[in-house]
Amino acid sequence: MSTGIPFPDIGRELFAFDVFGLHLALRWYALGYIVGIVIGWWIIRRAIGAIALWRGESPPMNRAQLEDMVTWIVIGIIAGGRLGYVLFYQPGYYLSHPSEIPMVWTGGMSFHGGFLGVIAAVWLFSRRHGLATASIADLLAIATPPALFLVRIANFINAELWGRPTEMPWGVIFPGEAAQYCPGFASPCARHPSQLYEALLEGIFLGAILLHLAWRSGWLKRPGALTGVFFLGYGLARLAIEFFRQADAQFISPDNPWGHVIRLGDLGITQGQLLSLPMVVIGTIVLIWARRRT
Repeated sequence: MSTGIPFPDIGRELFAFDVFGLHLALRWYALGYIVGIVIGWWIIRRAIGAIALWRGESPPMNRAQLEDMVTWIVIGIIAGGRLGYVLFYQPGYYLSHPSEIPMVWTGGMSFHGGFLGVIAAVWLFSRRHGLATASIADLLAIATPPALFLVRIANFINAELWGRPTEMPWGVIFPGEAAQYCPGFASPCARHPSQLYEALLEGIFLGAILLHLAWRSGWLKRPGALTGVFFLGYGLARLAIEFFRQADAQFISPDNPWGHVIRLGDLGITQGQLLSLPMVVIGTIVLIWARRRT
């Protein structure tokens, strides 16, 4: 008999109501994004207001520009996250059902896609307003971890993106037939709460490092350095957590139970690791570039 922790069934919706035949609901996932963006906005606002943090006591943008940039970022998150999920995880399905691509309310968002969307939005915004792109990127680097933390908590509440089967005492017994299908493990099946692992590493741990470097070590005076730390830190965290996270169902087969997209015998890497490796490389290059430039 499994000794896992029963899943706390909180429900996917905070509240819901029907208006003129439409079912409107506020979901934890959406709330994570909304609150995360607000906290990120507050962190950036504090940073550009603390002029001593910047080289020459000159922040890269003013508060009016920050308000305008938030709109660009929201568009980048939604468009990039959805298109990333479509292209990286289920291209075949959405090529057959193109009308479902814009239906973000049905679920399916990719962090890597959303991240690319934000990069594109910030680059375009910086070019349009003549801002220092590297310093703007550093602001986003310190503002992003709270949203990562909250969205991963929402993933846990939604009982999605759970981990591989485990016999560890902190394993969680997630509901659903798919979560309970664990050949070779006791029933009911307990799984790693990999969403919480990600919340801790990508949200709290990486966020604490970035905030310390920004406020205590003067790294905002080194344009691009914090961006490099974010890329490198997130990439390494995701690479590690993928060893505990269940791969997406479309990558799993009887002869490939761990969902490796590149296989070397019994070893291999998952789609999440494949998408995170470039982040590690880019983060290292950006750090070296920022140090030499400074």
